[in-house]
Amino acid sequence: MFDVVKRLLVGRPLRSERLGDTLLPKWLALPVFCSDPISSVAYATEQILLTLAVGGAGALSLSTPVAAAVAIVLIVVVASYRQTCYAYPSGGGAFVVSKENLGETAALTAAAALLVDYVMTVAVSVVSGVVAIISAFPELAPDAVPISVGCVVVIALVNLRGVKESGKSFAIPTYAFIVLTFLMFAVAAVRGIAGDLPPASTANLPFHQTESTAGFGAIFLSLRAFASGCTALTGVEAISNGVPAFRKPKSHNAALTLVMMGVIAVAMFGGITALAVHLNAHALPDGNPSVISQVATSVFGGGSVLFYLFQAATAGILVLAANTAFNGFPGLASILARERYLPRQLHNRGDRLVFSNGILLLAAAAIVLIIGFDANIDALIQLYIIGVFTSFTLSQAGMVVHWKRALATETDAGKRARMRGSQAINAFGAGLTMVVLIVVFATKVVHGAWLAVLAMVVLFVVMRSISRYYRRFEQEVANVKPTTTLPPKVHALVLISRLHQPALQALAFAKATRPDRLEAVTVATDDEETRRLQQEWDRRGIKVPLVVLSSPYRDVSKPIVDHVSRIHARDKRGVVSVFIPEYVVRRWWQHLLHNQSALRLKARLLFTPGVVVVNVPYHIGLADQGWMTQQVLPEAATK
Repeated sequence: MFDVVKRLLVGRPLRSERLGDTLLPKWLALPVFCSDPISSVAYATEQILLTLAVGGAGALSLSTPVAAAVAIVLIVVVASYRQTCYAYPSGGGAFVVSKENLGETAALTAAAALLVDYVMTVAVSVVSGVVAIISAFPELAPDAVPISVGCVVVIALVNLRGVKESGKSFAIPTYAFIVLTFLMFAVAAVRGIAGDLPPASTANLPFHQTESTAGFGAIFLSLRAFASGCTALTGVEAISNGVPAFRKPKSHNAALTLVMMGVIAVAMFGGITALAVHLNAHALPDGNPSVISQVATSVFGGGSVLFYLFQAATAGILVLAANTAFNGFPGLASILARERYLPRQLHNRGDRLVFSNGILLLAAAAIVLIIGFDANIDALIQLYIIGVFTSFTLSQAGMVVHWKRALATETDAGKRARMRGSQAINAFGAGLTMVVLIVVFATKVVHGAWLAVLAMVVLFVVMRSISRYYRRFEQEVANVKPTTTLPPKVHALVLISRLHQPALQALAFAKATRPDRLEAVTVATDDEETRRLQQEWDRRGIKVPLVVLSSPYRDVSKPIVDHVSRIHARDKRGVVSVFIPEYVVRRWWQHLLHNQSALRLKARLLFTPGVVVVNVPYHIGLADQGWMTQQVLPEAATK
């Protein structure tokens, strides 16, 4: 039944050689990798205005220079990551760049920052989209958490179907948002020229000034607004992580897609901010109605078809912005797993040639975050962007070192000039993003961002610990000592509860292995049943000794484990082989009708050194048990 449901939700498995068919053209890569930075313009302006609002009406005049500063940072970061796409076509982004050029500590710091940021991206994007939906339908406000969780589950399922499938599914909302936003700019320009553009619905609301804007107060408030507006940069690094997912020429297509994304994001962010300032839109603490919703209402009209289409597109792009993280997180986790910093399961591709375990892990972490913060966008946004600017800074610093090494071996004057230009871009990007990181940390850490920092520290320590474990593991299993190939002595035990077909099959198979000593073992939990077993054993004349273990408390596992341990203690160089008859059922409900004692016993014996556990399956409901036929087993077991 599970397989049927899995096929319906995820689809049929794809052969490994079809991996090339999943590579993305530029038009499809844009919604896959860039939905997050493109969607960020929907709430970046709002965060700037919300922060400046505490300084009163006069502080809103700072919104234009703050937005301009954010746009400049975005342009610089895009230019910097364009160099990374060409220098590291194998992907990996900040982690790979930092590991190669700055060392393990910097690499794990960048990786931890990015992984935390990807989780935050899913939570913030989905909750922002739900806020946009609630702006149009306020009666849905009490159901914000279940709606948000449901959106995460749907996005995860679509991504489990494959990268190309998720791109096709999310392309329409992404392009619809882009087209409708630029249409809004055009309509606003026409109505503005005609003098028919009404102010925002919140234009006449009074400000409640709570902070001074005199002297250093204005500077500090501007820095806080700048830090909040830098949410527009989240997701920019996703393309550099996913260069291998592009069609050939991979680096060129990735770099071109990155530039396209930068142009679109800067234009949209600038246009929305200009309209919000012109219409005197206020950002409300509860986010309802959102600033972008107020702008759309003024431009399109609150009850118009275009307004509802725009709201739907905004909600769609905000929710689907999480798709950027669903492509970035599993890919980065796979690289980290390959390098032995995360569990190996995260490196494996699933049925649809995607990193399924990474997708499921990201979805689970985001759901926990959404539930824990009660789908509160203002609380979640405070944890945002520290991680992304940490990775920005380390990545660009690593690229500076990369170009320095390349210049040391390059003799061609033309190539050296291009390298120096690239190095200058990355150096400027590293310095600028470091300044932003300091500002973001200083202004957001007291508002809850310390949780994100703590999560990064914990993840860093966990990855270091996993790496140490894997190193010890590889050293231990690779240490081949000169020894005999075969154990000097094998003592075989066959566990018997009653004398039936599965027990006889296990006994026959144990005899076929030709151990040095063979005995059957049963645990006396019921005196009458034990007596009947001994009588049947003698009646059949089975030439194997039957050992009865006492269990006054009716526990089966402990007497067997103790018995096995005593045998092994007498001969530590020998091997104790335990044969366990096990029922294999064909229906899920049949598991409920058996006590699963074999599973519990296996779990106990696995931790006993010098013991080998052999499962002898008996398939319930199958007439053909292979070599274990009813005609052969009784005779074979007694010889």
